[in-house]
Amino acid sequence: MNSASKDKKHKWIKAVAKSFSYAAEGLVSSAKTERNLKIHLAVMPLIAACGFIFSISKAEWLIVIIVIGGMIALELMNTAVERVVDLVTDQYHPLAKQAKDIAAAAVLVYAITAILIGVIIFLPKIIASMGL
Repeated sequence: MNSASKDKKHKWIKAVAKSFSYAAEGLVSSAKTERNLKIHLAVMPLIAACGFIFSISKAEWLIVIIVIGGMIALELMNTAVERVVDLVTDQYHPLAKQAKDIAAAAVLVYAITAILIGVIIFLPKIIASMGL
């Protein structure tokens, strides 16, 4: 590999590392300040524990992981929308309200979907473990 290729690869690695650093900063910042994200992050280990306790299948684990990741990602997007709206205007505007409400609605729809998926995966296992 020649010197120019090494420099290009090194710059690319630094750029990727910087991108990951910014993303981690956003996640940590949001986890410290956003109530709903704190709730989702607190529930994650409980769901994982249920997965181990009830010995969910590999396919069920994949679904649970995708749902949890999607929930966290959507909550972060909602937070980003709120921040951008707040940056653009500090005064009430119907479009600003709509933007925030629509982003929050997306989170709500996904949360309801996540709960339904959780019920479908875990309820039969809970019932079976109770001998019903």
